[in-house]
Amino acid sequence: MPNPASLYVHVPFCPTLCPYCDFHVVRRGGVWVEAYLKRLGEEAKALHLAYPEPLSTLYLGGGTPSYLRDRELVALFQSLPWRLQEGAEVTLEANPGTLSPSRLALLKDLGVNRLSLGVQSFQDEVLRFLGRAHGRKGALKAVEMALEAGFRVSIDLILGLPMQDVEKDLKEAARLGVGHVSAYTLQVEKGTPFALLGLREDPEREAWAMERAEEVLGEAGLLRYEVSNFAREGEEARHNLVYWRAGFWLALGPAATGQYPGEGPAYAFRRTGPPLPRWLTGEAPREEAITPLEHAKEALMLGLRLKEGVDVGELEGRTGLSLWPALEARAEALAQEGLLLLSGKRLRPTGKGLALLNAVVLSLWEAL
Repeated sequence: MPNPASLYVHVPFCPTLCPYCDFHVVRRGGVWVEAYLKRLGEEAKALHLAYPEPLSTLYLGGGTPSYLRDRELVALFQSLPWRLQEGAEVTLEANPGTLSPSRLALLKDLGVNRLSLGVQSFQDEVLRFLGRAHGRKGALKAVEMALEAGFRVSIDLILGLPMQDVEKDLKEAARLGVGHVSAYTLQVEKGTPFALLGLREDPEREAWAMERAEEVLGEAGLLRYEVSNFAREGEEARHNLVYWRAGFWLALGPAATGQYPGEGPAYAFRRTGPPLPRWLTGEAPREEAITPLEHAKEALMLGLRLKEGVDVGELEGRTGLSLWPALEARAEALAQEGLLLLSGKRLRPTGKGLALLNAVVLSLWEAL
């Protein structure tokens, strides 16, 4: 079983707390950043002793990693003892207002080669509604600077909002020439300010918005390769593909989740760090054992998010389980309904299948 070659680092600090966000984020204050960097270095050193293999992908997420000051970013990268494989993908999440030519030059020097920009929209009214600190002009400037500096650029968009001109946002994204777009619909998560305000999702409008995303972005060469992700050929998010292909990855930081090779009856172990205050005290991650069958079900759920689908034969080899006898009849029935495409033991979702993905996955799970 291969050891992880991908690392996720959670940077929890944000300049503002967006009303739709339910990630583990905090505003910087006092000595929290200094304490975070010290603890991160300790955690990285211990994890590297157990998993010293060079990395093929490194992803700094949050939070807003680009909200760190220059010297703090330098300290963070210096605290990571792993070597990078040749051609490794190094991604950093950034908000438009935190970028400048000098900051981009520093990121280049640190080895970052891919930026994931939290644009969300190019419409000022929508950005105000979402609580974003930047406006349309700031979003456009950040994207243009990042492209000119030679980064691979991905932008996030939130679609289907009531005051939003969806077509306008999609056409703006297509026009800019970025290599990757992550297009999501608004999820009103329990406990967020949006939920407390009683906001509701609009499934019909959101389904229409995602259909338009596939059409508009596809015409610009950004093809849908995952439920919410669109890319030019070769620009797919390699780090995120590790998740969707149910692989293994390392994780550092408060509330960060990693998946590690298992032993004995466990196919894998999932470890999730505690919230920042407890993480700073050195509290160990919470560990959950994943059985081969649980892994197989997760691999089906995640893999069917991808246009490439899931190779059940490969999954059988990975887990040691005989899955196809239980799945074959159900998969053929879903194919007859126009929800799946079958090629041997490979299951691929159709466009209709992606729209009804939860139902497809539940149907397959019931057969196992």
